[in-house]
Amino acid sequence: MIKKLIAEATECDFKIALETKKPKSWLKSVSAFANGIGGTLFFGVDNNGKMAGLANVQTDAEAISRLIKERITPLPQFVLTPVREDDKDALILSVAAGRTTPYYYKADGIMEAYVRVGNESVIAPDYVVNELILKGTNRSFDALITDARKEDYSFTLLEATYRERTGLRLEASDYVSFGLADKDGLLTNAGKLLADQNIVYNSRVFCTRWNGLEKGSIFDDALDDKEYEGNLIYLLQSGCDFVRNNSKVRFVKEARYRVDKPDYADRAVTEALVNALIHRDYIVAGSEVHIDMYDDRLEIQSPGGMFEGKPIQECDINAIGSVRRNPVIADLFHRMKYMERRGSGLKKILSETEKLPGYTEQMKPEFYSTPSDFRVVLKNINYNLHTTAQDGVQDSVQDERITKLIKFCSVARTRDEIQEHLGISSREYLRRNVLKPLLKTGQLEMTIPDKPNSKYQKYITSQK
Repeated sequence: MIKKLIAEATECDFKIALETKKPKSWLKSVSAFANGIGGTLFFGVDNNGKMAGLANVQTDAEAISRLIKERITPLPQFVLTPVREDDKDALILSVAAGRTTPYYYKADGIMEAYVRVGNESVIAPDYVVNELILKGTNRSFDALITDARKEDYSFTLLEATYRERTGLRLEASDYVSFGLADKDGLLTNAGKLLADQNIVYNSRVFCTRWNGLEKGSIFDDALDDKEYEGNLIYLLQSGCDFVRNNSKVRFVKEARYRVDKPDYADRAVTEALVNALIHRDYIVAGSEVHIDMYDDRLEIQSPGGMFEGKPIQECDINAIGSVRRNPVIADLFHRMKYMERRGSGLKKILSETEKLPGYTEQMKPEFYSTPSDFRVVLKNINYNLHTTAQDGVQDSVQDERITKLIKFCSVARTRDEIQEHLGISSREYLRRNVLKPLLKTGQLEMTIPDKPNSKYQKYITSQK
């Protein structure tokens, strides 16, 4: 067994000898394994995974058991196994994932909870400890009762959306049965997240369309940016609209029909954003979901890593199970047919992207997680696609926008009037990507203002 080990990782740790004078060096890993997905400590194995051996296995085994009982609270489940390879003895300490989290290391008047980050055991941040406390008491953040009364808030968007997507009315009794409120009329955190009013500060989505392939200054390098806050359904709809408004749908003309070639699969974007809103950690103070769009990709990042299990990049997406950090919200979104409760969301992102015309294996969506965040990366299928007459590909969104603008400016219009007519949110995007190119090609002309103030400047279709 030991010969098959290559290096220390999330689930295993090597110790060349048992440290009894400073046992924190290995007991912190016991705490981290119990607070996470479990793991194994190998005593008598060096950092290269080679057998070094222990001088007295029996004495070391008794010391390990005693120190865990004395310094880890509550007592985790563990199995201690002696092994012999190449005439050398070692001990394998297997620590199970705990149910009564957090598991603390206690000594010298301090209590510290540890978590595993890669191949290291580190002190758990406060928000992680809070989440471990909820997990240990078999509760979730969204199910906690608050002091907010249901009668003080409205739920118009929730009730209208529920009626539209299910065909059923959301009755007063449903708020209790769905876990949005208790029998005394007090809202849970899930109820607060679905109220029309913004009463959960962390319920926010920040969206940015960057100019190029990297982030820059929000004032100089952002073509469009929006900040949304409040109701989860509103955040979902607004986030999807932002992506849709800042991406393109090209098409290829065939003999009898045309093939649309969107930058991103709409269903994949929806699944990724639903995943971000449902499974994010709302305990992290000052946090929000980020949607960052670049020329070549779309990134959706949410607070909180994998709720249980390995980092997502170490998992097989096709075999991964569904563990919900916020089961009340997840259940309601399932009822409204925004998601499924079978752990198929990530697979749906993959399958929907694969259906896009022009998809290649290099365009496969990517998933990353750390202990503090989760990120989905969708590749722009049309990046570097040249719109030439030979391939017959056209930017339908921009063509329609130009046609609409030329017709609208048959009478001189101000920039504000044009921006409102085209539905473009970013003034800088309108100037740089719409007005400037049309002025350069002579399709638009700029009138001479009556006063030396830019707001009086108007644009009119060229008569040339």
